[in-house]
Amino acid sequence: MQTLKIKQINLKEIVKSIKQGKVIICPTDTVYGLIADATNKKAVKKIFRIKKRSLKKPIPIFVKDLKQAKKLAKINEKQKKILKSIWPGKATVVLVRKERKKLYGVDKKTIALRIPKYKIINDLLKKINKPLTGTSANISGKPPSTEIKEVVRQFKNQKSRPDFIIDAGDLPKNKPSIVLDLRFSPPKILRI
Repeated sequence: MQTLKIKQINLKEIVKSIKQGKVIICPTDTVYGLIADATNKKAVKKIFRIKKRSLKKPIPIFVKDLKQAKKLAKINEKQKKILKSIWPGKATVVLVRKERKKLYGVDKKTIALRIPKYKIINDLLKKINKPLTGTSANISGKPPSTEIKEVVRQFKNQKSRPDFIIDAGDLPKNKPSIVLDLRFSPPKILRI
């Protein structure tokens, strides 16, 4: 598990790694996250192994923009208006999934999407032009972290580990994103 300081990273190399099915730990606008190509079955399965997460518990997906979100989920005008007011940002939304898109680690009928507000993730999403996994970098049952030493410690002695870590130091104290279920009107708050 290689660690790269955020100043040392080469975006082209990270894009190449993700396209090859690698899993990276990356800072986000909330907590450190496990990032992989959400259309790569092997990479997504690796995330579930790394997190020791049940395959029955879907993971959220990062998208680059509303247009990409519309390819993955059914979005009506009312939902679109809400999304425009909260994205990019710290809000994950649950929507009805469009089934024809090949994505892994998500529910068959619903999908949780988010456009983060963090330069490196936004740059990766634009360069790769594919949805990325957007789950927190922690072992299931343990709290997500904004502290790089805690993130590294959780995965250090594991058999299944991320391929590398982008170290941005300790992030501002944050919780994971709020989760809103936009299938309901008014939206249901699933996590604050």
